This record gives sequence, C-alpha cells and structure tokens, in this order.
Amino acid sequence: MRLFLGLMIAASLLAQQVPPAPKLFSSAADVEKLIAEARAERKEQPQITKRILSLAPYNANLEYRASVGPASVHETEAEVFYVIEGSATMITGGKLTKETRTNPANLTGTGIEGGTPRPVAKGDFIVVPEATAHWFSEIKETLVLMTLHVPRPVPAAH
Repeated sequence: MRLFLGLMIAASLLAQQVPPAPKLFSSAADVEKLIAEARAERKEQPQITKRILSLAPYNANLEYRASVGPASVHETEAEVFYVIEGSATMITGGKLTKETRTNPANLTGTGIEGGTPRPVAKGDFIVVPEATAHWFSEIKETLVLMTLHVPRPVPAAH
C-alpha cells in the first residue's frame, strides 16, 4: 500500500512539473467561440483574456476589451497586436500616470502623459517595443485583439 501511495504522489508531482501541451492551431471557428466565451464572461472588468495558441515560452492570446483599462509597460517584452474586431484609440510612448509595479517586469498606470495617439481598427497590426508605455485610451467599438508578448534582451547599461 505504501508503494502504491508513493507512486501516486510521485506521478502527481511529475504531472505538476510538465509544461502544458503546445496548442499549435486554432481555426476561425475556435476564435469565434473564444470571443463568445469572453463576451459572456465579461462583467465589469475592462478585459478578458483567452489563449489562442501556445508554444512555450510564447502564447498568442485573445483580448476582449469592452471598456478602457489600465495603461502598461512591459520592461523586457515587446508586444504584437492584431485587431480582429472593433476600433479604439491607442497611445504609445509617453509616461504612465499613477505608475505601479505589478510584477518584476511590468508596470501599470491609470493613463499616459504625452505619447502618440493613433486610431486602430479591424485588420491593423501594431508592435510596441519593450519598455514603451501603451494604452487603449478610448474603445469606440468593443475591441478584440490577438496579442503576442515577445521576450527581448534587456539592453546593457552604458
């Protein structure tokens, strides 16, 4: 009996250490299902995120944004956006207002001072370099995005 319990515990620990299986394909129907799920789950929060694809360390996520949320800076990752649906105003650059640290490599704020606003809409692609403030300051139509965080080396201090 002890041997059986030991094997069960070891199997459980191994299962916890195995990374999730890659998800290498999502059909248009899969994405539509994720959008419907996000729409149904959203209550008051500005954003719902769902996984579209994954191949560690990369994840392509669906972001469903029905209202304005916080501004962000990812200090060690660039972020690629593709607008699936909707339209908004996106500000890049400038400085976060009421900046707070959310984890060792990310900051958030209530908005951005300065920066460059631009309209974004269905079909647009955007790349935000690492350490660059970005914010959807106005959501005109519910915004559905594909996002991909791309780890980038931290530049050496001079």
